[in-house]
Amino acid sequence: MSEQLITEDLAAYWTGRPPTTIRRWAAEGRLTRHHDRVRRRNGVLYDLAELPEAKRDPDTRALIEPGPMPDIIETALAAA
Repeated sequence: MSEQLITEDLAAYWTGRPPTTIRRWAAEGRLTRHHDRVRRRNGVLYDLAELPEAKRDPDTRALIEPGPMPDIIETALAAA
């Protein structure tokens, strides 16, 4: 399966969490940072498969409940 890489802003929307939480999760080893050197502003992308989906109203897309905190990725533990 190929990765679906998305920007930090889209990752924040998908999870229902602020962008600072996405960055913190990545720093803690819960998400993998992927770098795109072509992007000028922020070349960091996140894999959609690693991001917990928030619960949203199907009609209005209003946030009902943010996605849960992901577990620490095993490869991050091995690198420590």
